[in-house]
Amino acid sequence: MPRRVLIVDDESDLREVMDYNLRHAGYDVGHADSGNTALANAQRWLPDAIVLDINLPGLDGLAVCEMLRLLPSTREIPILLLTAWSSEQTRKLGLELGANDYMTKPFSPRDLVARVGKMVREAQELRTGGG
Repeated sequence: MPRRVLIVDDESDLREVMDYNLRHAGYDVGHADSGNTALANAQRWLPDAIVLDINLPGLDGLAVCEMLRLLPSTREIPILLLTAWSSEQTRKLGLELGANDYMTKPFSPRDLVARVGKMVREAQELRTGGG
């Protein structure tokens, strides 16, 4: 069964690039273009990983990350923050709020796929007690 990744970004062209590369790597991909939609889709779909932009309409990605960590159904889903915000302070805050990884835009699609794969594998190992 393919692993599922939820892409959360309000820029449709970036969602398309991520979608193409993640699907090519064998993932089933879902989308959200706002913080509120991201929360709803994550709870309904329960993806294996989430790629989350910070700058979103409605709830921003940092608030979404924090809320996902508070909900029992989503608290263990790995989150990769992918954002144009490159300050060390924002990176630190994102990781403190529960993100597993942090990448800045522009990004390498190959690096994105590799990082998502690493997060999914590590989460699987934690669930199965392996590793």
